[in-house]
Amino acid sequence: MTGKYFTVNAEGCSIRCKLYAGGPEALRTLIVYGHGFGGHKDNRAAERFAGRVLEKNKGVGLVCFDWPCHGDDVRKTLRLDDCSLYLRTVVSQLRKQHPEAVLFGYATSFGGYLFLKYMSENPNPFAATAFRCPAVNMYALLTETIMTEDDTAKIRKGKSAQVGFDRKVTVDGAFLESLRQADITQRDFLPLADELLILQGDRDEIVSPAAVRDFCEQNVIEYETIEGADHRFQDPKCMDRANARILAFFGLK
Repeated sequence: MTGKYFTVNAEGCSIRCKLYAGGPEALRTLIVYGHGFGGHKDNRAAERFAGRVLEKNKGVGLVCFDWPCHGDDVRKTLRLDDCSLYLRTVVSQLRKQHPEAVLFGYATSFGGYLFLKYMSENPNPFAATAFRCPAVNMYALLTETIMTEDDTAKIRKGKSAQVGFDRKVTVDGAFLESLRQADITQRDFLPLADELLILQGDRDEIVSPAAVRDFCEQNVIEYETIEGADHRFQDPKCMDRANARILAFFGLK
């Protein structure tokens, strides 16, 4: 499956995006997808989900975009405020282009953290939002699991570090401090609970299933375990189960 690339140039941003859509019919439903740390808009999980959506639903599109300092984005310094700006700008552009469309959100890992952070600080732009392995404890995850000792040492010396797995992102002390302060586990999501679904793999080696479960229990958010799934849901059967559950949550086939 191929998507259509486009760029949102607004609010001082140049956001690289990708749209998956079917035929020429008007888009009545749009799903905004937020990728994880070190990810990009050419996300295989997003492509797989889009294929499943478009197979049985007309008038539906899925939009992926690069977070700041990810994929083809040109920014050099990762900042949480810029991440919020990108999400707000993409949503605003989609509403202008498709004013009648219903918007849903789907985010994973770091993208899940960013979506939840945004929702706790702004009016919720989505009719419903699904999360797969959201990094609700992003500061601890980054500093205790993703960063190496060398990364930590560089940042303590006031330098930046290339952090991540397959694709690395430049991280500095200012970004870490903003993550520490923006602890979404201390925020109240009860008013949004009915609009949220969180799926978590029981074999997640990156995001702690216990941390996600505790977050959901604290906020009365619907939580489901996908047995046998790791952080990336590399088992196609696990991914298919997750995608089917998310589609049902959105009221799609």
